[in-house]
Amino acid sequence: MATGAASAGEVPAGGQDFGTPAYRLYVLIFLTVIYTLNFIDRNLLGVVSQPIIDQFGLSDTQYGFLTGPPFALFYAFMGVPIAMAADRFNRVAIISICIAIWSLMTALCGFASGFLFLLLCRVGVAIGEAGSTPPSNSLIGDYFKPSSRAGALGIFGMGVTIGGAFAYGFGGPIGGLTNETVLALLAPIGLAGLPDQMGWTGSYGWRFAFIGLGVPGLIIAAIMFFTVKEPPRGYSDPPGTVQMEKSSILDTFRQLAGKPTFWTMAMGASLVAFVGYGLFSFQAPMAQRVAGIGPGEFALTFGLPLALISALGTFLGGWLTARLSARFSTAVAVIPGVGLLLAIPFYLTAFYQMDHASVVVSADGAKSVQGHWPALITWGLGAMFHYAYIGAQYTIGQGVVSARSRASAIAILLVMVALIGNGVGPQVVGLLSDLFMGMQLQAQGAGGELTNAICRARDLSALAETQQQICRAAYGEGLRQSLVAVTLVFIPAAAFYFLAARTLDRDMVASRH
Repeated sequence: MATGAASAGEVPAGGQDFGTPAYRLYVLIFLTVIYTLNFIDRNLLGVVSQPIIDQFGLSDTQYGFLTGPPFALFYAFMGVPIAMAADRFNRVAIISICIAIWSLMTALCGFASGFLFLLLCRVGVAIGEAGSTPPSNSLIGDYFKPSSRAGALGIFGMGVTIGGAFAYGFGGPIGGLTNETVLALLAPIGLAGLPDQMGWTGSYGWRFAFIGLGVPGLIIAAIMFFTVKEPPRGYSDPPGTVQMEKSSILDTFRQLAGKPTFWTMAMGASLVAFVGYGLFSFQAPMAQRVAGIGPGEFALTFGLPLALISALGTFLGGWLTARLSARFSTAVAVIPGVGLLLAIPFYLTAFYQMDHASVVVSADGAKSVQGHWPALITWGLGAMFHYAYIGAQYTIGQGVVSARSRASAIAILLVMVALIGNGVGPQVVGLLSDLFMGMQLQAQGAGGELTNAICRARDLSALAETQQQICRAAYGEGLRQSLVAVTLVFIPAAAFYFLAARTLDRDMVASRH
């Protein structure tokens, strides 16, 4: 840390790792576990979405709002003041508090009695998660010297894809538990009467998923607070390291004003996130409505494999960019654009191949999904091409500004991605789904007697069999058409990446080789 003896702008630093090798490894693994938990809890709503829609009788527009704008707004803007606090106060304490907040709010989602209750809990999750990642990065920077820092951050970054996979791997099966199974699990700890006391109706599985994945976070927060040490700031930087004056947001905006590459890339990345968040929020409900695949079966049959394939696509996109950049200087912008265009036909084909998938129940009551392989293969290829863009957004985002403005440039990029992607994507999918569902009912000549509200009711037994069939078909087809329409947004997203390629060589400050 800076002392009175240090020259202006200089911080005495050890140039060595902080703590013993075993302890550093412990801290790194623990921070990665926390980052993984962050994405498990963030993604869980999308994994158990259809049971929640059924429970509270939500339209897709309402569910899109639940998963989109409020979470994105609080996540985008609360991260800045919390990150500023982490630059001044104890980072371990801040991370511990943030874990406790988002874990408690995740658990409380399971007790939600209505839409507003669930919405407020999701806002709490966003606030807690917004404050965890910046101080975690800062801790890793002080635990590891520069030569080993990149590798440590690479391990930490695996929490994104691991968290997505675990959300499906754990959240899906738990969310698919029957009410009898949930009661049997609660009985040994004396809580078998909890559902009746809380007035729960419908499926208990999705509630148990939130509670079961939220409560352990409170324990992890306590372990973090009592076992992770706060290192001196700048401890691992080499001796004599000059700490550059941090750039203000206004200074960064001034630099970016003359860098069209940044803005075209940022719009491309935001539109990709628009599609990505929209698909993630509604892909499980689409599978349930079209093919009868419940959250538990979808999680293991589609969700978990697709999460792993997406991670592979991210790796391959970076690897291909590194291989081609020496020959094609604009590869970092062109490869994402090409990948997005290739993803479109695979995604659209997969959505309609879901008609051939079905759930089969064996004699012992076990459920299995059959006929899903064609859809999974094409969906996986679409995901692989889709997620080849991620490395490019950070390479370009920090490469077009001076070193002292890189963090601010990435912060601006992430705010755009959060607001347009997470904030707008799910909302638009929900709006279009309701619109297309109504159009489907009109096309079947049932618009005068059947409405969206009637057809999405959990109990359709009061309707004639023909009307029930029309309702189910319109409910599924409306959402599928919405996902198809939103996937086509990859076309303008790709165009923005190609526009970024045209000015890339002129605007880049950092070397790409």
